[in-house]
Amino acid sequence: MAKLRITQTRSRSGATKRQIANLQSLGLHRVNQTVEVELNPVSKGMVEKVLHLVKVEEIN
Repeated sequence: MAKLRITQTRSRSGATKRQIANLQSLGLHRVNQTVEVELNPVSKGMVEKVLHLVKVEEIN
């Protein structure tokens, strides 16, 4: 299964509670932190909600 490399590029200051919860669920806590997660419908949905705060790369 494919993986995603997600890097938080913008501060979560000013984000909604839902967006902050999505960042925490993805494992992102500070700017420039990078995590790798499995690509599945749940993680894809969370990433779409915070796409303006993160940079996403697909890993094979």
